Amino acid sequence: MSASERTDRYRVSVQEYITFRQQGFLVVRGLIPPEQIEELRRHTEDLMQGRLTEQRSRMAERDVARDGPVSVQGLEAPPEHLSPVEKAQYFLRIHMLHRRLELHERYMLHPRVLDVLEAIIGPDVLALQTMLFLKPPGKPGQGWHQDSFYIPTHPDTLCGAWIAIDDCDEQNGAMWFASGSQHEPVYPPASGYGFGDRQIDGIPVVGGVSDPDDASNDLTRIADRYPQLLVAAKAGDVVFFGGHILHRSKKNWSADRFRRSFVSHYCNARSFTQWGAGDRDYSVSDAERARIDPATKMTNCVHILARGDTHLPFAKPRFGTPCAALLSAEERRRQAQFAVAMMGDMDSGMMGAKPASPDADHDHDKPAEKREPLVVGYGV
Repeated sequence: MSASERTDRYRVSVQEYITFRQQGFLVVRGLIPPEQIEELRRHTEDLMQGRLTEQRSRMAERDVARDGPVSVQGLEAPPEHLSPVEKAQYFLRIHMLHRRLELHERYMLHPRVLDVLEAIIGPDVLALQTMLFLKPPGKPGQGWHQDSFYIPTHPDTLCGAWIAIDDCDEQNGAMWFASGSQHEPVYPPASGYGFGDRQIDGIPVVGGVSDPDDASNDLTRIADRYPQLLVAAKAGDVVFFGGHILHRSKKNWSADRFRRSFVSHYCNARSFTQWGAGDRDYSVSDAERARIDPATKMTNCVHILARGDTHLPFAKPRFGTPCAALLSAEERRRQAQFAVAMMGDMDSGMMGAKPASPDADHDHDKPAEKREPLVVGYGV
């Protein structure tokens, strides 16, 4: 069944489209059905207790109180002798499990999430990244940052989709957005990893990106120019946000509430990227790595074409989740919609559209009453 034939297809409203552009993020309430949220919740509980069959090794013991805002764990079980509460504290977030677990690939390519992305950054959508946030009580938040700082695409069309698995509010570490900051450039790092718009004259470099200590994070002074909005969410809500908007979360201050979320990142499938296949990323297969362009270092070939079509390379889903990458080239092109090539009719003063085909008769010198009727619509 194609996306257009589905009975549960989500159609973005005009107001939602405007809201995303005006404030830099959009909350779509109840986008993911309750039974699917329950599946995600059970999955996180099994993972934190080390019950997944894929958790074939165990973590070394560590002082979990020292975990930082960007600490990342792997697909390992916590130490076996710990209590259930202590095991959960061994997790904050895990990246890129869509390359190892069918469930993560399936939610990355969730059709209702892709429906929204198709409208706000599409119609061609490339799926780049997954992150599973567990955030047990006491775990730190992440300071002000811009996602395009970490995941550059050219042109920059990056968009995150944040699925709330638990209800979240200020107490258990919901997200904050500096509304309107999506119009800011991406600020480059003073040193180390990160990307920014260095071609802009006078742009300052920044340090402390993602540091929850506002005094140490240079992006705080940028965020302070804008209204800072707390985005409380119910389980099943999805928050969509662009790559430039400044956002953060704070510590989970609750005694017994998790703030679990499944987060994926996407870009327009016609954007170029070199991200997502570093030498230390062992989730990239040898076959995928062999397809990386040695001259341009383009890594589009390791990311999944979720919707639409593209002239750039792409990967197929490892677990066969339905998406555009599994369609034939002919079917992708048949489903793609483009505005017909046109040229403006200057005589009308209204820029009425005329065919721009090189094979069309040119009647510029004919009297207006003898010219062909104007084409005023779009089609294929």
